[in-house]
Amino acid sequence: MRAWAALTAPLPPSAPDSTNWSGAWPRSKAGQQEAGRIAAALAAGGHPSEAFRAAVLRVLQRQDAALVRGILAYRRHPFRRDLPDPPALWAEGGSRLLDYGTGGAGPAVLFVPSLINRAQVLDLLPDHSMLRFLAGQGLRPLLLDWGWPGEAERRFTLTDYIAGRLERALGGAVAAAGGPVVLAGYCMGGLLALAAALRRPERVRALALLATPWDFRAEGDARGRILAGLLPGLEPLLQATGTLPVDAIQALFAWLDPFAVATKFRAFARLDPDGPRARLFVALEDWLNDGVPLAAPVAREGLAGWYGANTPASGEWRVAGEVVRPGAWSGPTFLAIPARDRIVPPASAAALGAAMPHALVHHPAAGHIGMVAGSGAEAALWRPLLRWIKDA
Repeated sequence: MRAWAALTAPLPPSAPDSTNWSGAWPRSKAGQQEAGRIAAALAAGGHPSEAFRAAVLRVLQRQDAALVRGILAYRRHPFRRDLPDPPALWAEGGSRLLDYGTGGAGPAVLFVPSLINRAQVLDLLPDHSMLRFLAGQGLRPLLLDWGWPGEAERRFTLTDYIAGRLERALGGAVAAAGGPVVLAGYCMGGLLALAAALRRPERVRALALLATPWDFRAEGDARGRILAGLLPGLEPLLQATGTLPVDAIQALFAWLDPFAVATKFRAFARLDPDGPRARLFVALEDWLNDGVPLAAPVAREGLAGWYGANTPASGEWRVAGEVVRPGAWSGPTFLAIPARDRIVPPASAAALGAAMPHALVHHPAAGHIGMVAGSGAEAALWRPLLRWIKDA
């Protein structure tokens, strides 16, 4: 009863009134039924409805205050990422091939990130950098930094990116390494890497796909239908800018987990601002907020094709006219499917495992981003991936 007493304590004078709880406020039938259920439960327990109303307002007020504190703490935090980029051994348009293992004698690994986020998530901080970790273990990590889409890239289709820029970057990696390389794709980059490996198997000695979606209806078709249904409303933006702007992309990600933003900032408000966890939070949040617009043709193909028609899993996704068939890849394969992924549902990524039965499937106890850059990333992914690369 101590919890109920705390909830039903009088609100401070500054607390908002209960105008939003007016009986005249419009409610759906489901809302009316839920309101009736709550009223009946309160009456059965002998709790006055006014006390319940005050309790809800008190909880919301505390949550709002914590959210504001977290946002202000983030904005005031002094951390700024200042890691220098390694040398580029190839460039085209706004894209660069960064060499993290110059002089390394180990296997070369070309990492392909998503098109809609900065590549730096794989090199976030000195002590949270998968690429620098692998380089320190004797490998030669190479990173394809897609860069900001310029006038030419805004007309790119997925075929242009895969059969064009990615294949030429892969050629640069092979030339630098003196032979085939390990190709590793992260998230959307995994789809691009898979298609490139199937097109140029002579350049790829092994393939790693990290949190890569495949079956966009693995958990039902509601998400796909909703995202595809947004395309007509986004067309004015696509036509005006030639891209899907960063703000629109951020809104789509927020829709996937609408309560996550508030939850993480409330948690940040409780951290020691001078501690390593706060620094990592700010580094990741800065990366998330520094997105990259997506070329309009790619946005249309992704929303209507991948999400709307589920073209990868249905065998209808084509690159340069050829269907992308995961089962056609016969080389060594590593699939990382994070157990707590909220961006790529594990069932969607697991469909690749079914399509590539000889792949080594690894389930990191982490989320989509935590797997590559979180505090437990070394144990969750970096070391298992390192062992597989050395054995491939």
